[in-house]
Amino acid sequence: MKNEKAIFAAGCFWHIEDVFEKVSGVISTRVGYIGGKMKNPTYYRVCGGNTGHVEATEIIFDCKKISYSQLLDIFWKIHNSTTKDRQGPDIGTQYNSIIFYLNKEQKKEAEISRRKAQKLRKSKIVTKIKKASEFWPAEEYHQKYMKKRT
Repeated sequence: MKNEKAIFAAGCFWHIEDVFEKVSGVISTRVGYIGGKMKNPTYYRVCGGNTGHVEATEIIFDCKKISYSQLLDIFWKIHNSTTKDRQGPDIGTQYNSIIFYLNKEQKKEAEISRRKAQKLRKSKIVTKIKKASEFWPAEEYHQKYMKKRT
């Protein structure tokens, strides 16, 4: 089996990347922007709220070591899926919670996972599940940001 890709948006991409790059079976991560209409978006344009993009983390993983379903379990644990346009102190549409699927199987697993996660929460989950569009890597200074700061 070959490596697979997952793309998750769950607030500031620095945090999401930092968590997933430490997960056994994850081969690589990179942060970027997805979901908007503009080509080559920049951090400042995305933060302006007019591009339609969200901050996201692209994850390449070895599906022999970790499954997509297991990555989804981690996704639900590391952010608040019940808040729209914010995660903690970060406020704006670029911080929405979205699972971007790359194929029908990922879409199905994401939907099952969201239903399972909802049963564990009192508040309604606002996480969206969307077909992945083009992923635009963020500027180099955002890549591995937390690792650079330690």
